Amino acid sequence: MGALRDRFWERPLADLNTEEWEALCDGCGRCCLHKVEYEDTGEIEHTNVACKLLDTKTAACTDYRRRKTFVPECLRLTLKIVDKVSWLPPTCAYRLRADRMPLPRWHYLISGSREDVITAGVSVAGRVISEDVAGPLEHHVVDWGDEDEEAA
Repeated sequence: MGALRDRFWERPLADLNTEEWEALCDGCGRCCLHKVEYEDTGEIEHTNVACKLLDTKTAACTDYRRRKTFVPECLRLTLKIVDKVSWLPPTCAYRLRADRMPLPRWHYLISGSREDVITAGVSVAGRVISEDVAGPLEHHVVDWGDEDEEAA
């Protein structure tokens, strides 16, 4: 990984290089959870069911570099689509920076600790199950509540 510029996270997303873009992720794991979308209404509900590659204890992808090989539908978040992904949590660093909002105090780039995302209650670490054992998604719909808003 190349050198990251000082306070790169304060720059517009379009100014970030590849390494900075990747480093912006807070590691919450919420984008790796399955969603249920109802065809008739377009409504999206969140579940506590994680992609098979997500370590449910740490909320880290177990094979990030090759994830698309094993999970072809895995979304690669880019500058072009960040504004179009409606299900990103309000605490997502990409969403916040796309809206030119500051990162929350628990974000590791601000706090210096990757554990703070867990302490803040934003991470899915220890709160989800793998798709390999979950069964029907409809049985796992969750409401993460207002904790997203409070944590931001």
